Amino acid sequence: MKIATFNINNVNRHLPNLTAWLKSAKPDVVCLQELKCEQGAFPAAALAKAGYKAVWKGERTWNGVAILSRGPEPVLTRDELPGDKTDAQSRYIEAAVDGVLIACIYLPNGNPQPGPKFDYKLAWFKRLHAHARKLLKSGAPVIIAGDYNVAPTEVDIYPTRSWDNDALVQPESRAAYARLVKQGWTDALRELNPDERIYTFWHYWRNSWQRNAGLRIDHLLLSPSLAPRLKDAGVDRAVRGKKEPSDHAPVWVEIKDAAARSKTKRKKKR
Repeated sequence: MKIATFNINNVNRHLPNLTAWLKSAKPDVVCLQELKCEQGAFPAAALAKAGYKAVWKGERTWNGVAILSRGPEPVLTRDELPGDKTDAQSRYIEAAVDGVLIACIYLPNGNPQPGPKFDYKLAWFKRLHAHARKLLKSGAPVIIAGDYNVAPTEVDIYPTRSWDNDALVQPESRAAYARLVKQGWTDALRELNPDERIYTFWHYWRNSWQRNAGLRIDHLLLSPSLAPRLKDAGVDRAVRGKKEPSDHAPVWVEIKDAAARSKTKRKKKR
């Protein structure tokens, strides 16, 4: 099972790049963020033609999240993050797909900081901590995938001081991400590449892509029941270099199916 996350930065504008990538990469499940379209404008028909069923929650100008499935129909379990009934921003969607619970998130950017937007980011993180803890207690195989808007450590951003005041690298943001992982989640990309500088986002400005001045802010966290099935993980960097691209590249993991995992365990016992 191949599960990917991709901040598409306007799903209709970048639909040709998205469908081309879906055709070549063939992920089984895709989490999309920053749809930037209202609910009725989501390109469900075009994605169905590409072989993907979808659940989504749009927003007229910003935000918006979706989960695509190449196999079984995704079964929607939640389309908002609990903890604040007044929060109307479309940043969280959750669905069961082929025995795995998929949570797709678009965590607030938080800029400028300090200020209300940064406070909202940290408050959203606290709500995510609480919900993620409940997901862990369920014991189900869960993946929380998406744009976390956090570069967790210095190795997750190109060598620079120009981002020092940005919300993505603030100590509070990094501490919040670390607390989430410490609950028992596995950062799949970092698990397989512990020391490598890997980036998932390159800003449109200052030739960031051409200079490889990137950040790793898109993450896939695996629950303890899913982490032992981790087979591979990577970033489809070439997608960022296409004409009129998103400023993010797709990030993916490959998970062994449960039957294969059980068979491996039985062989080890022998």
